Amino acid sequence: MTDYSLRGQRFLIAGGSRGIGMGIADAFARAGATLSICGRDPRALAEAGEQLLRHGGHVHCQPCDLADAAQIDAWIATAAAAMGGIDGVVNNASGYGNGNDDASWQAGFDIDLMATVRCNRAALPWLRRSGAPSILNISSINALRPTPRAAAYSTAKAALNYYTVTLASELAGERIRVNAIAPGSIEFPGGLWDRRREAEPELYARIRDGIPFGGFGAVEDVANAALFLASPQARWITGQILAVDGGQHLGP
Repeated sequence: MTDYSLRGQRFLIAGGSRGIGMGIADAFARAGATLSICGRDPRALAEAGEQLLRHGGHVHCQPCDLADAAQIDAWIATAAAAMGGIDGVVNNASGYGNGNDDASWQAGFDIDLMATVRCNRAALPWLRRSGAPSILNISSINALRPTPRAAAYSTAKAALNYYTVTLASELAGERIRVNAIAPGSIEFPGGLWDRRREAEPELYARIRDGIPFGGFGAVEDVANAALFLASPQARWITGQILAVDGGQHLGP
């Protein structure tokens, strides 16, 4: 069995206090990584930090509104000092702009795209000093196929995919790997599909039953993919968008 060890590695996880971000943080902590996680809710962040510390590693937590460039710079500078450097960045936060109004489009631009750009840009000086630097952006299968009801969100994620491969090309000569994961419909407590199970049961059942692998994915499915892409076993992989969706993006 392959040991995806991250011992000695230091990772930033933007949006790491709940859901997929917390799942990735938990997998990385179990693999021995030192972490800095951020989120907007101080209480959720503190609870996540306590849970991650149970794995015996080091965890730095800092509230951060990722729509605010100054707060991003402050978080990353403080995190680098707390961890003694940065080896990897995971950009998980999303504005979830599921409407078609200006606020939804702005949320996608500010959080899904520009927060990722700013986090990576701020972390680059430390990544360039790392022996195994990597960047992982969390996209969506909405960026891989037309999706009704989510034009703003899907467009932001499509831009994120193009940014991922472009940045990978720019940084390949420095051996800084840049990849993305495009999750499908992932169900977890308090998440989108958990809420829709009660609020929109017909939509919930239709999406669930249309997934080729049968049912929604779990946070662990995305976290395990992230662990692989951040590990030394993926040292020759860059510029890739990995769909983690049980074949969902292949459907009609």
